[in-house]
Amino acid sequence: MAMAQSVKLFILINLLFALSFKAISTSNYHFYGLKSLRFTLYQHETLNKTAYLIVNGVTGQGITPTTSPFGSLFAYQDNLTITSNPSSKVVGISEAISITSTLDGLGNIAISKTTLEYKRLKGSISIVGSAHSIEPSDLPIVGGTGDFTFVQGYMTSTPVNISGFAVTYKFEFHLYWPPYANPSSLHN
Repeated sequence: MAMAQSVKLFILINLLFALSFKAISTSNYHFYGLKSLRFTLYQHETLNKTAYLIVNGVTGQGITPTTSPFGSLFAYQDNLTITSNPSSKVVGISEAISITSTLDGLGNIAISKTTLEYKRLKGSISIVGSAHSIEPSDLPIVGGTGDFTFVQGYMTSTPVNISGFAVTYKFEFHLYWPPYANPSSLHN
């Protein structure tokens, strides 16, 4: 009988310990005060107007709206609008470089400074990552300036229109500020 009570006590103590551990591990402590924002913009790019080939790659596909030879270096300065229509309101500029990083000509390593005046937010977002020309890609957001100081998160880039040399990409921003950051425009 004493042995059975000892086993029950042992189980009860372990159960209480496990429940207290679960409560700690699922708490919102890590997200306390975390500010977030999600929005969508559209990038409009035209070869030899807002996007330029700086260095032609060494091998692989030729230059098309979706491919370029391996090692090709491009520079961009593209408008960001609130709809996929290039005539819609411009709320930002994406200044970027990309290097074709796959032999099939579809993969690119991209570095971008995205300057925005969107709603009440003003500043820039820095993006560094790998993008695919014809499939959705998640690129890390590594920081920012102005209202985007200390921002982190990711941006999903999805092709909308890739016919011809004027292409449109949908950019879905998923932004997160740590508790110590103070994006003043989010408080209003």
